[in-house]
Amino acid sequence: MNTPRHWIGAAFSMPNSSPKSVGRPASIGLLVAITAATLLCGGGAAHSGPCTSQIEELERQIGHASPSAKSGPTAPQSIEAQLHHQPTPETVRNAERKANADAAAALQRARQADTDDNPAACAKALDEAKRHWFIAA
Repeated sequence: MNTPRHWIGAAFSMPNSSPKSVGRPASIGLLVAITAATLLCGGGAAHSGPCTSQIEELERQIGHASPSAKSGPTAPQSIEAQLHHQPTPETVRNAERKANADAAAALQRARQADTDDNPAACAKALDEAKRHWFIAA
């Protein structure tokens, strides 16, 4: 009956309302549960890759950009625009979607390279993301 499962169950089920009724198995169970939760939930945040701080700084800069036509991600000018064709609302929406997707993909590649502990790939992806957002490298 003194199994870890019993201890955890005892930690979360209090038969009486007085604090003295919680026995030693309950205290050990609570300690085990808190330790397990800390190890499972807090382990990933402690790891910091080679460019975690640069990614966080870029995300802060993106978050602080004022909402305007000049603040979002950009894409290269299309051939149609170079031929002086007026864009339709649909082509503008498609261009915005593509620019947003490309910028998000570059930032995701930076995060993945950071997780993989690859500083060269991370720096390259961050530079690409900065170009999409018109942020100085």
